[in-house]
Amino acid sequence: MLLPRPASLQTGEGEFLLDVSTAIAAGSHLTSTALWLQSVLRPATGLPVPISPVARRPIRLGLRPDLGHEAYHLTVTAECVLIEGGSQAGVFYGCQALLQLLPPAVHRRARASGQRWAVPAVTVQDAPRFRWRGTMLDVARHFMPKHDLLRFVDLMAMHRLNVLHLHLTDDQGWRVEIRRHPRLTEVGSWRRESQVGVPQDAPGDGRPHGGFYTQEDIREIVAYAADRHVTVVPEIDVPGHSQAAIAAYPALGVGGEVLAVHTRWGVNPNVLNTEESTVAFYCDVLDEITDLFPSRFIGIGGDECPKDQWRADPRTQELMRQRGMTDENALQSWFIGRLGEHLATRGRRVFGWDDLLEGPVPPGTAVASWRGMTGARTAARRGHDVVSCPDDQVYLDYRQSEHPDEPIPFAVPLTLQDAYGFEPVPSGLSPHEAAHVLGGQANIWTEHMDNPRTVDYYAFPRLCAIAEALWSTGERDFDDFRTRLATHLPRLEAIGVEYRRETGPLPWQTRPGIEGKPSTRLEWASFIDQLVAHIKV
Repeated sequence: MLLPRPASLQTGEGEFLLDVSTAIAAGSHLTSTALWLQSVLRPATGLPVPISPVARRPIRLGLRPDLGHEAYHLTVTAECVLIEGGSQAGVFYGCQALLQLLPPAVHRRARASGQRWAVPAVTVQDAPRFRWRGTMLDVARHFMPKHDLLRFVDLMAMHRLNVLHLHLTDDQGWRVEIRRHPRLTEVGSWRRESQVGVPQDAPGDGRPHGGFYTQEDIREIVAYAADRHVTVVPEIDVPGHSQAAIAAYPALGVGGEVLAVHTRWGVNPNVLNTEESTVAFYCDVLDEITDLFPSRFIGIGGDECPKDQWRADPRTQELMRQRGMTDENALQSWFIGRLGEHLATRGRRVFGWDDLLEGPVPPGTAVASWRGMTGARTAARRGHDVVSCPDDQVYLDYRQSEHPDEPIPFAVPLTLQDAYGFEPVPSGLSPHEAAHVLGGQANIWTEHMDNPRTVDYYAFPRLCAIAEALWSTGERDFDDFRTRLATHLPRLEAIGVEYRRETGPLPWQTRPGIEGKPSTRLEWASFIDQLVAHIKV
């Protein structure tokens, strides 16, 4: 069965058998999709699968203007596989559906013996519910090497997720080369050690950690993702979560103190100053970012910015008086607004966390609602576009159960069933307000994920459930999903994804002796309510 669940599926009689006569037929506008499909089919099947209109059993790719942008129509008979889409993206998703009808071994990288490469006769019609179906991946806390990031893009595309929100900068690391300001990576891309565990007094591991993507790497990542119809949305987090930048250029900080790249997790009091020179510095950064990333949205954070340094700093208070500001929230809004104005001159829109709603929000901003759904509801009612990513439904760094062996248990349990129940549109909105909800995304914060194997454990199969919630329409049946997931997990195994088993972590997926910070649902809800108290409407 298919995952995500298709809108319409009808089975027929017979099957389409892949053999040496199978070829992919596609017009020049679909060549890249045909080449991608060929590259997936060839290794495991050992078949040539040429791109040619002449074949006894062709796989035909085509466009149909009457279909929606990402919609597809897949028809399999004994003579032909026909995949039509409303766009290249739709055809690509139809190809993904075709792969899901083949044996899981099709995802292996070398010839799989003993397989019969047959596709059952079927007709599938499908289209996504939301246009923003995303994953936020934090590569700032723990760097993910390029080859692993490309693999993650493939896994997103397999699940028809189409936005990779790449969290590139934070207190603990700066991960993208900026040529006008080279110390951002020379200094800011590595730290001397990392905190191990959640408590404030948790020890450090004594091991340097670092890495960054060159501009050539970024261009490769963006192009690779685009071929798979994944848009990469970069995030440069300001004015909080900026100690790595301050370590590289102390003049960016309040008071000019020389700091090291941060080695601890949690909210950090060190923030950017709001001098015109700091605005100009980040406009330089954003100019290079917009040259590298063609995405319409550019993330500039705005979350968890403590105001204590600004309150205590005479120069900051002087700037506030000069600008006619009465509180520090207005100062943050001014700073974000200046960067938003600059992005607008380059034809881009701000993408920021729901903390921005505590003050005026730049026009055209899309708000990522992470502290529950209050931000989504408030932003939609104010006329801002929304990407829903409520922590208690889609934060994949949260523990997965009450199982005592869950690694570094943090916050509330977010089970597979919780993830499957994700609903991006908050209650209480009018149809006009609900139309501002672009979709949703899962967020993968990596403080406690120090390698790609651990990311696998935290992300899968919960990301499979979230992908279905963002794609499929109609009533959801978790038992039905679990049945279909059982046929999907062998595909992940063929790829090499070290997902969490339903029975709990495998021995090497545990982290014995490392302290977490679990919470009850009631305690966590109270904590989140306090965080959003200033933005309720």
